[in-house]
Amino acid sequence: MNALQPWHIIILVLVVVLLFGAKRLPDAARSIGKSMKIFKAETKDMAGDKDKAAETEEVETKQLPQAATPAPAANAQDKQVADLQRQLDELKKQQAAAPAPAEQAQKNAS
Repeated sequence: MNALQPWHIIILVLVVVLLFGAKRLPDAARSIGKSMKIFKAETKDMAGDKDKAAETEEVETKQLPQAATPAPAANAQDKQVADLQRQLDELKKQQAAAPAPAEQAQKNAS
């Protein structure tokens, strides 16, 4: 007893044609093909990035002593956090200065 027999495939194809229509099937197949191509490219890039990162890390650990590596990274993170905090403060000031949409609607109605 095979799970998938030829007449099962024929029925499946007929149902798909009835549901989606013959005009939309080529477009759907083309879209699926493009999506698969993009997915494959992205997975290859991710695998390549991991390999490059591992190689770069090996080279850096050979060139730099272990104690000196975390300090620059911490300084860069601190600077980034400070910049983000400053941007957040600026946005809060802008939001406080701008009237709320409900207040604008009441002013316009008056």
